[in-house]
Amino acid sequence: MIVAKVTSKGQITLPKKVRDKLGVHPGEDVGFEEKEGVILIKKAVTKSPFDKWVGKLTKLKGQCSDDLVKELRGH
Repeated sequence: MIVAKVTSKGQITLPKKVRDKLGVHPGEDVGFEEKEGVILIKKAVTKSPFDKWVGKLTKLKGQCSDDLVKELRGH
């Protein structure tokens, strides 16, 4: 069992083995979930605000960016 000490502010430091196993890096969030009386810790996967744009420009694939800019500028 891996153990972490709780500070007077209720904080813990995730041991390196746990951080490595979860793939958690500084600044990232972790989530806690209760399941059948056991608390699970998971890496919180946040959705990027850019995800909604993925695939929107596929019709432009293979075109030169310089040509696209010229076209947008009316050249």
